[in-house]
Amino acid sequence: MNSGNNAFRRKLERGAELRAVRGWGGNAEEDAEIEAADAAEREKRRKVDDAARVEYLIRDAMDQGKFDNLKYAGKPIPGLGEHYDPDWWVKGLIQREKLSGIGPPAILLRIEDSELDAKLDQQYTEKQVRDILEDFNKRVIEARRQLQGGPPVITKLRDVDVELEKWRGRRAAAAPPEPEAGPVAKRTWWQRIWNGSG
Repeated sequence: MNSGNNAFRRKLERGAELRAVRGWGGNAEEDAEIEAADAAEREKRRKVDDAARVEYLIRDAMDQGKFDNLKYAGKPIPGLGEHYDPDWWVKGLIQREKLSGIGPPAILLRIEDSELDAKLDQQYTEKQVRDILEDFNKRVIEARRQLQGGPPVITKLRDVDVELEKWRGRRAAAAPPEPEAGPVAKRTWWQRIWNGSG
């Protein structure tokens, strides 16, 4: 610690000597040395000031509670332990911004594949379901043939007949039960007279 103070003191004394020389009109070499020493001192002060300012701002924000209740405070960061995916940022953007219709075909087909059953359940006829499945399979085949690069297409083709059976099963399970036939209600005397039947 003492040697550090001595070195600093020597620099200050040298700066004072150079300033004194400047006062009586030193040569250009001494002026350049003085300017370099002043610039180095200013840069050192600026760095210390920046670091101190950052430290102050962080402590002040902590005191104000701005770091309390952060989204992932005390929780693992999502996706941190997973394998590396080169398209992570594209997938994140599409998911975060809820974008549809843009992006590499491989990713769009994966998203569509995950939502396809719900889309099929909204259809009323087997022809509509069959047309949607055939169109989906056609786009998967086209994406596999792409020569433009991008992520690989890992979306599987859907078997139309198997998917139709699943659709029928989900539709039958979701159908409301038929009401049971109860006793026939008797008509009142007024209803019999009004309708003209006895």
